[in-house]
Amino acid sequence: MARVLRAAGASIAGLFCRLQTPVPKVRTFSTSLPFHQVAGPVWNLERLNHIAVAVPDLEKAKAFYKNVLGAQVGEMVHLPEHGVSVVFVSLRNTKMELLHPLGNDSPIAGFLQKNKAGGIHHICIEVDNINAAMMDLKEKKIRILSKEPKIGAHGKPVIFLHPNDCGGVLVELEEA
Repeated sequence: MARVLRAAGASIAGLFCRLQTPVPKVRTFSTSLPFHQVAGPVWNLERLNHIAVAVPDLEKAKAFYKNVLGAQVGEMVHLPEHGVSVVFVSLRNTKMELLHPLGNDSPIAGFLQKNKAGGIHHICIEVDNINAAMMDLKEKKIRILSKEPKIGAHGKPVIFLHPNDCGGVLVELEEA
């Protein structure tokens, strides 16, 4: 019995020592400027506009959201300048954009080659001034994937930010 109590005491003491061991620091995501040094409000982020999901079969995905989940689903729109066909699924607080390649040169075709079942492709956040956002982000060394804004699926100017500069997320900014 004494041996059992000594073993239990040693086990608890070992656990207590491990609990007192400092936890290693976790590296956090940061941009080139600390948060307290961010430039004044030249432009502002607005609401989340949509989350884009690349799908291998647009009709099947459209039917799932409409017929199975009961969501309000829009009509298919072809955007040749972006190389995609899109369908928007309206939700109470945002939208989902279902993306499907339009032609073999589509960036979505490459995404689907790597992700056969599809998946989240990007998030879209509205900004109040796309040109001011572009200038400010360039100064902060955030890479923008085009020289100028393009007209997006909502008929408004959009830009995409490089995922390596945005914590691994492809971010689309759309002028509100």
